[in-house]
Amino acid sequence: MKRLLPYLREYRKECIIAPLLKCMEALVDLFVPLMIADLIDRGINGSDKSVILSVGLYLLLLAAAGLALAMIAQWFSAKAAVGFATKVRIALFKHIGDLSFSSADQIGNATLITRLTGDINQVQSGINMSLRLLLRSPFIVFGALIMAYRVDPYSAGIFLITIPLLALVVYGVMLLTVPRYRKVQGKLDGILRIVRENLAGARVIRAFNLQQKETDSFLEGTDAHTREAIRTGRISALTNPLTYVIVNLAATLLIYVGAIRVDNGILTTGQVVALLNYMAQILVELVKLANLIVTITKALASAGRVGTVLETVSDMTYPADDGPEVEHAGVSFRDVTVQYAGSGAPSLSHISFDARPGETVGIIGGIGSGKSSLVNLIPRFYDPSGGTVLVGGHDVKAYGRDRLRCRVGVVPQKATLFSGTIRSNLLFGAGPREEVSDEDLWKALETAQAASFVSQKPGGLDEAVEQNGRNFSGGQKQRLTIARALVRKPSILILDDSASALDFATDAALRAALAHLDFHPTTFIVSQRISSIMHADRILVLNEGELSGIGTHEELLASDPVYQEIYHTQFREEKDHA
Repeated sequence: MKRLLPYLREYRKECIIAPLLKCMEALVDLFVPLMIADLIDRGINGSDKSVILSVGLYLLLLAAAGLALAMIAQWFSAKAAVGFATKVRIALFKHIGDLSFSSADQIGNATLITRLTGDINQVQSGINMSLRLLLRSPFIVFGALIMAYRVDPYSAGIFLITIPLLALVVYGVMLLTVPRYRKVQGKLDGILRIVRENLAGARVIRAFNLQQKETDSFLEGTDAHTREAIRTGRISALTNPLTYVIVNLAATLLIYVGAIRVDNGILTTGQVVALLNYMAQILVELVKLANLIVTITKALASAGRVGTVLETVSDMTYPADDGPEVEHAGVSFRDVTVQYAGSGAPSLSHISFDARPGETVGIIGGIGSGKSSLVNLIPRFYDPSGGTVLVGGHDVKAYGRDRLRCRVGVVPQKATLFSGTIRSNLLFGAGPREEVSDEDLWKALETAQAASFVSQKPGGLDEAVEQNGRNFSGGQKQRLTIARALVRKPSILILDDSASALDFATDAALRAALAHLDFHPTTFIVSQRISSIMHADRILVLNEGELSGIGTHEELLASDPVYQEIYHTQFREEKDHA
């Protein structure tokens, strides 16, 4: 929680006013039993209507004052809690955006989503309840004890016995339930992970007809959560019966002692009623305090999880300035090795090559050979474990993040579109370009072979795009993501297996259009198809993380066995299908 406290500084005034007003409301509540005692003794027992009317009016005024104080206090506490949660959520979202890929991978997407949503909401609830009750409940308990002592010191001895017993019950239940609440939250995190995976992989699950298996897995998780919640609830449910037994016994004793003292003329009937009201107030506030402590415990646990993410330091650092200018778009790898955290072996080993400005470089290899790992080093999504990656003759680590990535256009393997319009998705790739005309957008669409289907849409560039582009086919999404990267007019263009959903004719038209771009980027094409990269200026062949060969299509076909195997396998299949 200490990590999150700075976000409350702006709301210091609210954090002081809200508890103060709640204490003033509690003070009003403490005077009510005395007013009722006066109403009974002087008004009802004395048959004095003027006393009944005057005391009744005072009680209405006290009720109005208490309501006003409570509403104002609630407004201040809600303002502080919601404002705090908003600032923390914004800071956490920004921090996640600044994390390197490897740091974010170690935490996990499901965990990050839970921290941004459920955990911050839990902290918000804890702060709101704390500002309202953390001072009010103890104030009522000790205030009621003092007021009872003022009414009758002898009867107040019952309070001195009852309050520790109630506190012992509340504390004992809390001691048993708080660790269990943490387990319940952990089980809930597991359910959220299962739900997220099933929603993301719904098509795969249906394709393999594994709905029942996943349902059973979900039921197993919910059953485990339910069992833990029931065990915790059973213990927590003991709070009310135990406290009510103690309070009712205390009330019975209080009535018995009060009756004797009334009979002896020491107390009045109204004073006994006042003592019973104070006993009820103590019971209610102790139960509230017990629930508050559980809420605070959950909030502290959630705050710790949020703080852990905020304290996660990205394993990448950038220079204070933008670094050197990118004078040309040449790319060089010097003995580069990549090994991800937790992996048993390097994904890339001792890779060295040079790509001249304006060249087209094809990258091919088997699954898991390190193709994506290689191109991800160029925009510095990851840092190499060894060796150096150079862009424009300078180490990528010498560039500021904005300067480097504004010169690189990346089309990742998974075609991702955002809800909005086609125009808004294309402008996503504009980067630092201040003005992008519709003509620029249509040029990018034409190069990406997407202009034909976009022009047929009723809205054209303003056609709606649903979440993750689900109203477009796989090939259409890929072409739109390629167009998005081209809008930037990057110096380096990376196509990471981004034409896998395209037919051969569209793929060929795309490659021809890329070859005639007026800004001549250095292009890296990662593909499983030899037909997509065979016309590249040079081709890198990767095999189990190592550079098997480098050269043109003809050179590799004559010298590299890995490339030969891929070529003969693919073209034999195409010949067989023909």
